Amino acid sequence: MARPKAASEYKEPLAGPAALYCIATCIQMQFDPGGVMLKPTTENIERAATLLGQGELVAFPTETVYGLGADAGNDRAIAAVYQAKGRPAFNPLIIHFASTEAAEQAVVFDDRARRLAKAFWPGALTMVLNRREGCPVSLLASAGLPTLAVRIPDHPVANALLRQAGCAIAAPSANSSGRISPTAAEHVLEDLGDRVAAILDGGPCGVGIESTVIDLSGERPALLRPGGIAGADIEALIGPLAAAGDGDQAPRSPGMQSRHYAPAIPIRINAESAMAGEALLAFGPGVKNRYVNLSRSGDLREAAANLFAMLHMLDRPGFNGIAVMPVPETGLGIAINDRLRRAAAEKN
Repeated sequence: MARPKAASEYKEPLAGPAALYCIATCIQMQFDPGGVMLKPTTENIERAATLLGQGELVAFPTETVYGLGADAGNDRAIAAVYQAKGRPAFNPLIIHFASTEAAEQAVVFDDRARRLAKAFWPGALTMVLNRREGCPVSLLASAGLPTLAVRIPDHPVANALLRQAGCAIAAPSANSSGRISPTAAEHVLEDLGDRVAAILDGGPCGVGIESTVIDLSGERPALLRPGGIAGADIEALIGPLAAAGDGDQAPRSPGMQSRHYAPAIPIRINAESAMAGEALLAFGPGVKNRYVNLSRSGDLREAAANLFAMLHMLDRPGFNGIAVMPVPETGLGIAINDRLRRAAAEKN
């Protein structure tokens, strides 16, 4: 196999499929998937569901990012998720369901939740709701809180796995805690390959940024994390959203730590150009550089889909930092900038 080009060897900015091909090829040259990587055939989805039933961890694609899946009712399996990610036990997990009816058996829906579920499920919306009495989901998965973060993914492989497993699946992003979220199976293999029983390879994630998280456990709904569904679209259905700060309290949803989604090398945001040794992650038309562009046309949906894949691409030897050009603070740009600010935050 010929050596793939390094990012700096491309004369035109990389975006979309070209960037993903470069990432996948580079990683595949370094790692042998062996029996861990599985194509999402009917047989392999059945195999993955069996592994979940045995308490094993299975990574699988969703429309947002790849999830690290475990049987949500199995305390030992949930503990294994925290161990595999190196995740603080006070940080709750998102629980994935096959249907709204299944979710309603675990949490209490009100009219607001039903309106949002009808509008955005399956899709990139997570709702934090109060647990029902006798809720079968492990208390460890909700960090001991009386609430649960729930959603229905919009991905054929994820949905097939949920149906085949016959249980709710706890699935945080399939990466080490605080690191860049995975949007391709190769990202999972590189980071967690020796800590999972199987990885269902469903190709690149379409949305490429995590779900929006809304807290509906109290009277006033609150935006806990911006994501794949715009806050304005949610407010159009249920009214104004309160903002949630980091604070000192235990997080009510994933992704609320001040530092999160971070590469190994430093990130400098709102940069107009790269300094010596830095990679430039560009945005918009007319940018002349040798690195990558989230969206040459300035399309925020394309930029969101490319964000984590391109951060993975640049988080490599040869660069001492990543300079990121400004992204508009509107629509999906709000979620993109949230991830970039957290990635750029100083370590505690």
